[in-house]
Parts: sequence; structure tokens; C-alpha cells
Amino acid sequence: MHGMPSQKDNFLTTGKLGWRSPSNIALVKYWGKFSRQLPSNPSISFTLTNAHTETWLKYVPKEDDGVIDVRFRLDGMKKMAFATRIKRYFESLLPEMPFLSCFSFRITSSNTFPHSSGIASSASAMSALALCICELESQIFDLAFNGVDLMHRASYIARLGSGSASRSVYPVMVSWGKHPAYEGSSNEYSMPVPFQIDEVFTRFHDDILIVSKEEKKVSSSEGHKLMTHHTFAKMRYDQARDNMTKIKRALINGDLKAFGQIVELEALSIHSLMMTSVPSYILMLPNTLAIIQKIRAFREANKVPIYFTLDAGPNVHVLYPHHMVNEAKAFIQESLLEHCYQNMVIEDKVGQGPISLKK
Repeated sequence: MHGMPSQKDNFLTTGKLGWRSPSNIALVKYWGKFSRQLPSNPSISFTLTNAHTETWLKYVPKEDDGVIDVRFRLDGMKKMAFATRIKRYFESLLPEMPFLSCFSFRITSSNTFPHSSGIASSASAMSALALCICELESQIFDLAFNGVDLMHRASYIARLGSGSASRSVYPVMVSWGKHPAYEGSSNEYSMPVPFQIDEVFTRFHDDILIVSKEEKKVSSSEGHKLMTHHTFAKMRYDQARDNMTKIKRALINGDLKAFGQIVELEALSIHSLMMTSVPSYILMLPNTLAIIQKIRAFREANKVPIYFTLDAGPNVHVLYPHHMVNEAKAFIQESLLEHCYQNMVIEDKVGQGPISLKK
């Protein structure tokens, strides 16, 4: 935590910072939290490339300390629900970053994908914002952050806004949550996986099939809360920890079959928890199930490593290694697009993490 900047030291300046941060797709899912955005179970994710958020943070000194002044636009439009969430986020950061009350902030953000539809828009959005805030902090206090330190700080700050956002600040493969098989792991922040993954996973593809662009009827935050008294909560957390151990072995050994089994089981487990919570809710749609059935049939008939996963929404992530790119894209084009909203698909792949934007 850093104190308040001093006007006489010329710390209060006007400026603008920007970051592009990707979404991520969890392979072992985080579902359920406690305390202040701490995960009830560890998780691991692929960092994506094309599904990303660009955020610009303009800051201007103001006279009245102690009051947060934030205005927000998404894709050029005022979004009151998002603006309210971001203001609350800034207010929650004041104990950590009291200097935030010294500025008026104007935030503009844009996504390359539909928000609130189950493609982890909060992960990319909150990580991009956290990176802007942490870069501002480093400039104000002349902190000698190197790249690693800045990302570590940003992961922690992003987590306070959205748990999965903590994973989006790192490239390729990221874990979050304490687990004995992941050296240095913590509930407080994410980190790149502490082991060498097989090369096949560094070039993985994730084609996101947009079954619906509608906003989810139940937010992920509400879904997490329903895990607190869920009948199957303990079994779920044990399952996730076990799958973290199993997927580590698959990632090291390049075991595509074991990887796919774990990832698909995780996706269906999360949605089964949604369906068995009180109140219960179903986010999968008929076209979601049609796509899943076709992927399974195609894999069985052709003996190829093509798999699916889901976030907390109806859209399907089709996962496959780079050497399968021609077969997978032909299959998607010929068999799966008919189940998508206006044939919409976001072709994505494992990515290298956030990028600082220049003015």
C-alpha cells in the first residue's frame, strides 16, 4: 500500500494510460469464493489472444480528496451498471490505493466479443483496468516495477474486481489458487504455471462458437454465491483439486486424451452445479447441447483430439491442437456454424498476455 501523493511534489499530473488485456478460458474451473474474492478451489486457464478488451484510463487531479470520481463508457456508450460496478471497485481499492481519490477518472473500454455472454468479459475488462491502475501507481510513486512485478501487482488488484481477471495478466497457461502440486501458488494472485508444459499446448486453438449474444440471466457473481450452501460444494472442491493434479500430468506429458477428458468433465461439472443450486438455473441452450453432441461424435468417428469447454454461459469453446487446424475448421464450418447466432464464431488461440497501448 502506498500513501497519498503530494501536490507540492508535482505528483498530481494529468495523463492517459491504456492496456489491451485478453480473456482467458478456464480448463479447471473456479466456481465458489469466500472472503474478499478468494477462490474456494484452484483453477488453471489458457490465456487467449483475439477475445480481448482495450481500456484507456484518463486521469485529472481534483481538489476534494476522499471521493471517487469515475465516468465510464463501453464501446462509446454509457453503461450505468458497469459504471456503478467500476466506481464500487475503485472505492474498494482505497485502503490499498488511497491516491485514487486524488483524481477524476474517465475510462473508455471496448471488447472484441459480446460482454456478459459467458466469454469471461470481466476477466479481460478488469485485468485491463487493473493494469492501468497499477501503471499509474508505479508512475506516481516512481516504483521500480519490472514486468514481472507489475504483473504480480496487477494480478492481485485485478482479483479484487473479478477473480478470473487475476489470470488474464499472464501468457499461455496460468494457475490461480493454493495447490500443493503448484509451487508458489496462492489464493491472493495468479501465476504462470510453475512447470514446463508440452509444446503442443503452447499453440492450442480455441474457436468460440457464439450460440447466443444475450446477456446471462444470472451473473457469475451470483452463481459463485450460490455455492456457499450448495449440497455438492465440498465434493466439487475436492474434484477440482484432484483435476488440478491430473491436468498437470497431462500438460507435462502432452497427453491430449487425458487433457480433453478433464476439460470436458470440468465444463459439465460447473453447469451441473448451476442446475442443482437453489435457486436452480440453466445457461446451456439446445444449440449448446447439439454442438457438444456433434463434437463427441466427430471425435469418436475420426479419432481426433478435438474437445469442448464452456464458461458460465451457452457459448461453446472448441479446443484443438495446431496440427488439427484444417480438420477442425472444416468441421466447424460444415457442421457447427448452423447452431451459432448468425454463424458467429471467434477464432482464437493461446496468447501471450496483455499489451501496453501507446497514446
